[in-house]
Amino acid sequence: MDLKAVRTFVAVADTGQFREAAAVLAVTQQAVSKRIAALERDLGVRLFTRTARGAEPTLDGQAFLPHARALLLAEERAAASVRPGRRALRVDVIGPRVAPAVLLRGFHEAHPGVELDVVTLFDADTAVAAVQAGRVDATFRAVGMPGRRLPESLASIRVLDEPLHLLTGPEHALADADSVTPAELAGHRIWMPSIVEGVEWAAYYASLAAEFGLTIDSAGPNFGSAAMLDRIAGSPKLATFMGEHPRHTGRDLRLIPITGPTPVYPHSLIWDRANAHPALTALRAHLADGSGAPRPSGTWVPDWAVA
Repeated sequence: MDLKAVRTFVAVADTGQFREAAAVLAVTQQAVSKRIAALERDLGVRLFTRTARGAEPTLDGQAFLPHARALLLAEERAAASVRPGRRALRVDVIGPRVAPAVLLRGFHEAHPGVELDVVTLFDADTAVAAVQAGRVDATFRAVGMPGRRLPESLASIRVLDEPLHLLTGPEHALADADSVTPAELAGHRIWMPSIVEGVEWAAYYASLAAEFGLTIDSAGPNFGSAAMLDRIAGSPKLATFMGEHPRHTGRDLRLIPITGPTPVYPHSLIWDRANAHPALTALRAHLADGSGAPRPSGTWVPDWAVA
């Protein structure tokens, strides 16, 4: 149904005259007549009766009028939902309990009036495609993994270098260490069943293992982080890497800093250069204020990580 014709019908019904409706709509009276005639043909009924005073809705016109108003209201709401600043900012954070989610929570606390739609997409390829297609406004990812250059239409900025820690159970040989170096981890089994070939964190840990001669075991099955942490807590042999936002509450585990150097995971924000959503601008400004900036010297990142 032609919404211009519907809007013209409502204007005629409200003003009672084709001429007045034309003035309201800033069109010619002939255009008003043509739109009403076309709408009557589409509906198969007469909508107005001409009178000496102008035009009055027929019984069919009176029946159609409230629905016509509803159509115009729906059009307005549909347009408003995607106007800059009116639509919720949709951001992918990989997972609800990882560092990007913490960063986004900080933004929400600083900007409580900004409506957010938080999603969790699995891998970088899916997330980048979603940003390109406009399904999400931004995503947090490790940028630059081999063979995965960003399209020219997208931009990125590194917002957080998250230091890795070693997580062990109380019986592990390194459980009582105040800190460990990457070299000291050689020969120990680092168990990470969440690693899947082709994703960006797999590329990161492959680079880490190659750099320091580590043994990273991704053997599954992966029953989730809770099951993994339960197994590590009871094992004298298994350890894993964990970010600085621990998720092991209620378990007897040891979170040990890694130093000399400290491996850090490079989180970047990715967005479409043409995206004009004002909340996206606010998010980028919030992340660029220094609170999530990359860490100084004494850290390690893969040589493919984009600064």
